Amino acid sequence: MQALDALEFGHYYHIYNRGINGCDLFTSEENYQYFLSLYEKYIDSIAETFAFVLMPNHFHILIKLKDDICYKHKNANSSMDAVRFSEIKWETKNLSASESAESHIIPNPHLHFSHFFNAYTKYINRRNKRHGSLFERAFKRKLITDEIYFKNLVLYIHRNPVIHGFCEHPIEYAWSSYLTCIGSKPTKIMRDDVIQWFCDKENFENCHKQSLPIDELEEWLEI
Repeated sequence: MQALDALEFGHYYHIYNRGINGCDLFTSEENYQYFLSLYEKYIDSIAETFAFVLMPNHFHILIKLKDDICYKHKNANSSMDAVRFSEIKWETKNLSASESAESHIIPNPHLHFSHFFNAYTKYINRRNKRHGSLFERAFKRKLITDEIYFKNLVLYIHRNPVIHGFCEHPIEYAWSSYLTCIGSKPTKIMRDDVIQWFCDKENFENCHKQSLPIDELEEWLEI
């Protein structure tokens, strides 16, 4: 599986990156929460999220880019100020069968990610009185087409905190989608799809209890 320059609608991707020179991306609970709030603003509108983990100096996300979508708001309404429009202009809607794509503005996924990472970088630079890049460039993305890769990637993402010695089981780590997957609260995470990849919730949990051959798995995942 090769990293792609372009992100294409309707496809699954492993999105990941780390702090430049290994620097921390998150140093407080507020940092994690703000990153997720920006993710909701810029990425939820163009992608379905299946799994994620935020580690102090890196992250992994498994997504599927939505297909047949366009921007919900074409131009700023005369009664809407620029600040309000800047908050909603990333929102999308599904194109109906009767609508022509040519009459709407189709999102550019790469632009969404670029704005997402730039917004977080500005936030960290402002708070920490630093300058320059925060993330390694460019963010990594791998096209996923294999079901076995899906399952192993979910396990790798959720067990990342265990791999790096932050806990002994994914259930102990707050900043991943594992707790959401085994929970029942409403969520935007594609929980049912993820559980189905493992047949059922019991098998999902049992698989996450097993240790992973990390070096072999990272080589196989091409990380």
